[in-house]
Amino acid sequence: MPDAAGAIVRAPGIRAKHAASVIVLRMENNEPHMLMGMRHARHRFMPNRLVFPGGRVDPDDMKAPLATGLMPRAEAALLKNASPRLVHGLVAAAARELQEETGLSLGTPPRVDALDYIARAVTPPGSPIRFNARFFVVGAEHVSGTQAGDGELEGLRFYDMTEALAQDLATPTRKVLERLTWWLSISEAERNSQTHLPVLLRDRGWRME
Repeated sequence: MPDAAGAIVRAPGIRAKHAASVIVLRMENNEPHMLMGMRHARHRFMPNRLVFPGGRVDPDDMKAPLATGLMPRAEAALLKNASPRLVHGLVAAAARELQEETGLSLGTPPRVDALDYIARAVTPPGSPIRFNARFFVVGAEHVSGTQAGDGELEGLRFYDMTEALAQDLATPTRKVLERLTWWLSISEAERNSQTHLPVLLRDRGWRME
């Protein structure tokens, strides 16, 4: 059944909270570099793990102003598993969390037409904290501000792909980086032609939706 925000989450037990993460991407010497930071040891969810900026959708995100709409392919992919209201909330949360955790902004109100959507991951049933997380990517040229943030992520900096994959990553983070590598390898026309995007579920393997 759809939840109150309009997305379908069928896993039993604790309901997965909707969340959004943003991969800020820049290319250096033909190698991707991603803005990432380490979650504090005091966090209940994925402590001491290298992650992308992000967090759960708040009620205010559902009505937060946006300067633009999403690019068509990102919007179409999100709508496969979310209502229009939730899609708005996810995008607003992505922009808000990016600014809070990194000091970098997509604008006020945020321009979200450069955000692409590459994957979704749902924390398996049985976990005490669960998220239904959407992963967005945006080029570093589309963000502005001074990199700082609220201290939620320690050691915040750009990691190259080789360095990032060498870390002790949580499975979803590793899988999303692998998906990003594939996404970077295809053309814009091929990205536009995709009709299904991957979701990582309880078996830790991708399923297309």
